[in-house]
Amino acid sequence: MRMPYPHIIIVLLLSSMLCSWSTGVLAQSGVHDTILTQAIVYNGDTIEAKTLQTVFLYTHLPPGNMSANAKWTRLRNAVYVTYPYAKRAGDVLNEMNIRLAQLKDEKAKSIYIKSREKDLKREFTDPLTNLSIYQGKVLMKLINRETGNNCYDIIREYKGGFTARFYQTVAFFFSSNLKQSYDAKGDDAAIEKIVVEVRRMYGFKS
Repeated sequence: MRMPYPHIIIVLLLSSMLCSWSTGVLAQSGVHDTILTQAIVYNGDTIEAKTLQTVFLYTHLPPGNMSANAKWTRLRNAVYVTYPYAKRAGDVLNEMNIRLAQLKDEKAKSIYIKSREKDLKREFTDPLTNLSIYQGKVLMKLINRETGNNCYDIIREYKGGFTARFYQTVAFFFSSNLKQSYDAKGDDAAIEKIVVEVRRMYGFKS
């Protein structure tokens, strides 16, 4: 008797295996053959829903964005470094103003100012001398923010007009200005945004 073609035999074997596998699955069906999954109803049809893993995409910044990002990072670092000093300066000056308002004698006021000056020099001389020129400019902005007065007016108030003019001249040679103001909604909006972040980070209260 002539044997069937080999490919027919293979097809028959596969069909037999599939039938056996199907029979086995049906025989084992029961309460544990259901997999729970999330689903949504879309246009009247219930379909399976899955939450895909987050995919992160990275790319190189164009030159313009890189420059802006570097400028922002520099400013942010300067505010983080200098704001604690500006906050401390604001607290000290407010305290001094309250104390000076209670003193009626000019000599007593002078003695008090000199004593506080020594304390401030001892506390701030080392850290402030390590600031860069750029950080110093940011610090003067922040002092204005915390006190409502520019550095020139503060020095003139406590040290006299000649001393204030001298420091203003020195600041000029360093491309700075003791009289610079602070505009939180204008030119200094970027600084103000970072200050809000710093205050939240350090837990400063208004």
